[in-house]
Amino acid sequence: MPMRNDDYSFIAEPIRLEIFKHLFASVAEEMGAILRKASFSPNIKERRDFSCAIFDSRGSMIAQAAHIPVHLGSMPLSVASAISKYLKIEKSLVPGDTIILNDPFLGGTHLPDITLVTPVFVNEEDDSKNFGPSFTVNPIPFAFVASRAHHSDIGGISPGSMPVAREIYQEGLIIPPIRLIEAGQLNHDVFDLILANVRTPEERSGDLQAQIGANLRVVKLLG
Repeated sequence: MPMRNDDYSFIAEPIRLEIFKHLFASVAEEMGAILRKASFSPNIKERRDFSCAIFDSRGSMIAQAAHIPVHLGSMPLSVASAISKYLKIEKSLVPGDTIILNDPFLGGTHLPDITLVTPVFVNEEDDSKNFGPSFTVNPIPFAFVASRAHHSDIGGISPGSMPVAREIYQEGLIIPPIRLIEAGQLNHDVFDLILANVRTPEERSGDLQAQIGANLRVVKLLG
């Protein structure tokens, strides 16, 4: 007796799952490749002390590249902190935003590991127009992309920002979840504040811009 078309559904779903798993993983790998090639410091370019991942709209990780396990294990908490502040409290994220943080109490590891979180918005069809469908941006992010990189200095009492410290304030600059980019425009006040607290501002600027570029590339691919 021939099988009906819906009898193959149990085969199609695992296949679809594998396809999308590898698609999203390849995007995370591309994100890491861009970050490594565009970075300035040996810490990121040669040591490859960075990680990249993709998260769903609730902050659950859906794909990662083969990067640093300790980063990938804690990064969901950083993404959750960003979501909590800007969606649950302030209820304000728009296309082009990017959030920066390194606070170990909000999902970070140590202060030199700076995380950038960028929401991904998608266009939705709107049939309310009289002249055919148009497209509007869904106000709720479809997903989030995040990159975490170890910066060779983030201030503190000793170069490298990994001293034998008695308190976290001696280690360097603590960054809570704040917008580094607002609606596609770099927040120069925040950027300048960070660079004023590190010993190698030119290198930090280059590495942060590499992270921004990697995040935005993936946003373009997913959006």
